[in-house]
Amino acid sequence: RYEEREDFAVVMQPFFRNTLLPLDSNGKLDLSFFAADCFHFSVKGYAEMAMALWNNMVEPVGEKQTYNNFTHDRSKLKCPNPEKPFFSTLRNSGFRNSDLNLEKTKLSVAYWAVIVAAIAGVLVGSL
Repeated sequence: RYEEREDFAVVMQPFFRNTLLPLDSNGKLDLSFFAADCFHFSVKGYAEMAMALWNNMVEPVGEKQTYNNFTHDRSKLKCPNPEKPFFSTLRNSGFRNSDLNLEKTKLSVAYWAVIVAAIAGVLVGSL
């Protein structure tokens, strides 16, 4: 929907797609990356995610890292390429008119079906 715009872009950042849980030196889950609830990240975990997101933003489309290795090492931060000192998009990564398949999807569910389902859910929930 935005691929023809010159002033706006939406780019998927897949840094968390194939991420494995961080392990400590004993091969057990490293809980220092998680908050007390063991679900949310700790400050250390959020720092890892921020570094992975930044790296994805400067990597060209089609070459983005799909994992995070949880090394807590600031030296793994990537800098923008001097020839391309900007965030990577489809257009500036060379995919504007290429074979990268960005199928334009039509709405697969009619808007009225969503409304009916919501009303039905409220009725069933109130029973």
